[in-house]
Amino acid sequence: EGGGPVMWWGDVAPDQRPTDAFSLVYDTPPLTEDTEILGFPLARLRVSADAPRANWIARLSDVAPDGTVTQVAGAAFNGTHRESAREPRDLVPDEWFPLALEMHFTSWVFKRGHRIRLAVNNAQWPMLWPTPHPVTTLLQLGGEQASTLILPVVPAGRDADGPHGAPTFAEPRPDPELPGFENIDLGNASGYGEISAVTRNPATGEATAVATNTGATQYPWGREEYREGIEHRTWDSEPWNTSMKGSHEIEVTLPGRLLLWQAELDFSSDRENFRYRYTRRLHENGELLREKSWTETIPRDFQ
Repeated sequence: EGGGPVMWWGDVAPDQRPTDAFSLVYDTPPLTEDTEILGFPLARLRVSADAPRANWIARLSDVAPDGTVTQVAGAAFNGTHRESAREPRDLVPDEWFPLALEMHFTSWVFKRGHRIRLAVNNAQWPMLWPTPHPVTTLLQLGGEQASTLILPVVPAGRDADGPHGAPTFAEPRPDPELPGFENIDLGNASGYGEISAVTRNPATGEATAVATNTGATQYPWGREEYREGIEHRTWDSEPWNTSMKGSHEIEVTLPGRLLLWQAELDFSSDRENFRYRYTRRLHENGELLREKSWTETIPRDFQ
């Protein structure tokens, strides 16, 4: 189960080689001509697992001649939903069954000389919380029920307004400038905390991922800054023992007044439950004005 991707769907995807090192990967030979797709790639998998719960993730990537791997699309599936999401059911260990993973909509041109890659794995951190069981899964290759990848290929020879059949786009325009407004710190491109470090302990199987983000904006009425930090922690041998700790601060500086909003989240799991603890605080000029906490235990319910 361990060693899956460390990113959110929709993030700017980094080079996938570190992720693919923990996945099953299947590449085409180098393409002899450009291949364009538009739509929903579909991975039809035939799989089995030796545990009652498991997730499957399929990712479509572009492998450049220099080895760089760019993610194009992907999808994830909770195996207990294989018959019904409304009425999930535990897997039968070692029983084979089909899964159809329709990936997110995409448009992409795989260039001549590049390879098309399908990667399959069982973890997508932090998008999917690890299942509570160490698990080994199998993927069927070959035969009448072989796992397959179906791509929405755009036929060659269509009309287009640019060279080599590519569309043309207008030049980007600079952002407008208004008096009193200034971006001081734009933070991450996605606007959310992005993974800045991943550490793995091969002796214990522990994996830790840290995501951070900051930002600052000047307004005519004052200055606003925010800071975000998230730490994800899990173990290959004890995937039920997983946790996420997060903190977020917004600081607003006004003439003669300083406001600070703080939020702290501690989310963890064991074999049967998720445990949620959340606290929010508001400070004014260094003094605590308000504070409230929430605590809840949530059954895992086939997660």
